[in-house]
Amino acid sequence: MWPDAQQVQKLLNRAKAGDAAALDDLLAQCRDPLKRTVDLRLDRQLARREDASDIVQKVLFDAHRRIQEYLSDPKMPFHLWLRHMAKDRIIDTHRRHQGAARRSLDREQAAGPALDDASSIQLVAQLVDQELTPASAAIQKELQQKLQSVLTELDETDREIILMRYYEQLSNQEIAAALDLTEAAASMRHLRALRRLKDAFAPQ
Repeated sequence: MWPDAQQVQKLLNRAKAGDAAALDDLLAQCRDPLKRTVDLRLDRQLARREDASDIVQKVLFDAHRRIQEYLSDPKMPFHLWLRHMAKDRIIDTHRRHQGAARRSLDREQAAGPALDDASSIQLVAQLVDQELTPASAAIQKELQQKLQSVLTELDETDREIILMRYYEQLSNQEIAAALDLTEAAASMRHLRALRRLKDAFAPQ
């Protein structure tokens, strides 16, 4: 989870007043949730070549370098600003690794990232009839693999909404801000994406 908004603002105020330690503290608190954001968006083939922690470190360096730019005009919450820079870094990383290895990378791309098991189980529980579904580990694993497959078939924005809501625990308001959507549009797209997932898990 991202740091509490009030705590973030206090640290930002101290950083704006010239307290370098406050910024270091804030970035340290953001490291783990930022890594989760990156992990969710690195396909497995690329993750073998590029450590998510290295990308996170670059984002934190960028944030440290650009903090005055952010403080002078904070157009979005701090954690969304970090996510935005992380997304740019991930795109750059994918581009750098495409070249000669493009075919193998593209084949693996369809498999998507390795999603968090606990979050996947919670989401699957909302998509299937638990009374009709055996709770064995084998069945749970099969359902998680199916979820990952179905997620790769969603529209990119719809997939982002599912990842942000169920894996990053972001609010609809935060999702709307991150994707430059109205809150109503973000909510509608969430419902549409969730409906598609439920349809995929409906008994045949």
